[in-house]
Amino acid sequence: QVRLVESGGESVQPGESLTLTCVASGITFDLYTMGWYRQAPGKSRELVADITGSGMIDYDDSVKGRFTISRDNANKQVTLEMKNLKGEDTGVYYCKAEWGSLRYWGQGSQVTVYS
Repeated sequence: QVRLVESGGESVQPGESLTLTCVASGITFDLYTMGWYRQAPGKSRELVADITGSGMIDYDDSVKGRFTISRDNANKQVTLEMKNLKGEDTGVYYCKAEWGSLRYWGQGSQVTVYS
């Protein structure tokens, strides 16, 4: 059984930092591209950042220079470090694992940036 479990979402003020963690089980982790997606209220889910099994990284322009994605293949974890958070970063953050036609999602972790 495949499971992706996110943690770390909180309510914070603008300018603060958070780290989200996704722990995977039931997959050969290092084969999968791991991604963080965000869904703001009333909007569709969008890619924030992803990282391939070999470490290639892609970021949405809105988070470049503020967010850092990394992975620990030995512990089947992917982490999203978020700095200088802004109101527009508010949303539910989902972890995704993708390999070929296989895609799995976590249950989501709420991040709220309020002033």
